[in-house]
Order: sequence, then C-alpha cells, then structure tokens
Amino acid sequence: MLIKHFFDPDSSTLSYVVACPTTGHCVIIDPVLDFDYASGTISTETADGLIGYVRDAGLSVDLILETHVHADHLTAAPYIRQALGGQIAIGAKITQVQNTFAQVFNEGSDFAQDGSQFDRVFADGDSFEVGHLKGVAMHVPGHTPACMAYLLEDALFVGDTLFMPDAGTARCDFPGGDATALFQSIQRLLALPGETRVFVCHDYQPENRELAYETTVAEQREKNIHVGGDIQAEDFVRMREARDVQLGMPSLILPSLQINMRAGLIPAADKDDRFFLKVPLNGFGGINMTELPKEASPAPSIAEQDLLTGDPR
Repeated sequence: MLIKHFFDPDSSTLSYVVACPTTGHCVIIDPVLDFDYASGTISTETADGLIGYVRDAGLSVDLILETHVHADHLTAAPYIRQALGGQIAIGAKITQVQNTFAQVFNEGSDFAQDGSQFDRVFADGDSFEVGHLKGVAMHVPGHTPACMAYLLEDALFVGDTLFMPDAGTARCDFPGGDATALFQSIQRLLALPGETRVFVCHDYQPENRELAYETTVAEQREKNIHVGGDIQAEDFVRMREARDVQLGMPSLILPSLQINMRAGLIPAADKDDRFFLKVPLNGFGGINMTELPKEASPAPSIAEQDLLTGDPR
C-alpha cells in the first residue's frame, strides 16, 4: 500500500493519497482548498499539487473520503472530482450536521439536508475496496456527530478524533459534539491491534517540533496525553470540557461549515452571478443582539406592497 501525505501549514491539515500498488487505484482523504478570509479569495494551489501527484503517478481515483465536516479549512473534494473523477463520501450522520447548521446559517428550502450533495454516505461498518485494498468505515462521533475513521488494511485514518500522542485529542464543543462519545469512540479505535498504523488529520507541532503524522495504536494507548495509560472516562470528560471552554473558534469556521456541509460546493450565485457566504452574528455566542442598535428594516417597494396586499395595479 502506498501512502503519500500533503500538509497545509495554514490550517495544519494533513491530506492523504492511499493507493493500491498493483492496480493503481487510490483514495484521497481530506483534501484542502485554499481560502484567504481577509480578501474572500479562493485558490487551488494546494489541491493542484495533489492533483499533479496523482497524475504523475498514473493513479486512478475511486473515492474522495471526508472524515467529517471540517471547521478549519474548505474541502477541495468537488474540484478534485472534476479533475480526476472519483466519488465524494462521508459518514451517514452528515444529515444531523446539515440540519444543525442550516439553522445557524438560515439556509433556505433550496439547501438539501439529506446528504444528497455527497456521492456516497457510509454507515458504521460499511466496507469498500480500492483496487485490492480492503477498507472499512467506522463511525467515531464526539468531535462532531458525523465523524468517520477509515481503516484501509493496517492503516487507520482517524480525522480529528486523535492527534499525535503529544497533542492529544479533538475538541468537543462544536454543536453536536460530545466528550463522552469521543472517549468511547477513541476506546473503540484503541482496541484495534497495536501495530495498526494511525494517520492523523492535523499536526499542530507542539513545542515547535518537526511535522509528524503517523503513529500506532500501541503508541496512542501508552503515550497519548489525553487518553493514554489508565485515564478513565470521567477524567477525560472533565479535562476536555475544561479545555474546550478556553479555545477560540477556528479562524475559518464560518466559511468552512457553509462549504463543507455542501460537499465542497459553492452556494448558488445571485442574479448578478456573484457568490457570497454568510456571517451569522453571534451565531456561536456573544451578547444578546437586541442590546445593539440596528438599522431599520427597509420599507417594502411598491411592487412588494402590491404582492402583500393583493393590489392588482
């Protein structure tokens, strides 16, 4: 099995190409689309590097796997599908995430909340093949309700569920997150054979150490600073909840959620063919908006008044 990692330093995200060496079929896991929030500029340099690697290696893409709806980067999945083919897949609980954030972003009836933006949705235990490689999807809720880990032969891609042992585990304070569920999910992963290789989705390089992205189940059991050793569920939950309240929101959470819950598709253009994302004020906390002065709602136009009153003029 061939595994190639790609690192996006802006979001500390790791993406992977995993290929069957005998057939050349591959999957791409958690690809990144570049976004400069200050200017609202989307670009594709990171994704183009991944696409170039796949083409140069002569690989054929079967699946583009999302471990969850990321809150810290935009996914490049549909851009890569357009260039290389393959199906975009995520966990079946995506519908719960869509339902939650459709409310946060005041999405209209045009936004489907049934996961239909994705080509495939995996339930826990669903299997898939990549050439001669055997894969299994594992539902690992906690960070989000829809988180999935993907086990391909002896390689486990854990998304945000686990980080490298010196960085611990993912936060659980986003809507639908649950520290108890995360602990249970992690215990399930740590029950896999100790020699199972673990590939993480983020490395924040604590103490400015070199980039690291691969560990083992055995190393996680022994050394993970949040769940290693004999840490019990109640201790983990207490630690996680106390830690999470001190964390700021990811800088790209608002654009990321809107794009990623759509499988990476950009919301439809307005009548002038312009594209926009929303910023829900105080959608994740803050003061009561009624305490701030606000612009008055504009009076309806004559045409709108006619529609409201039924005036036939």
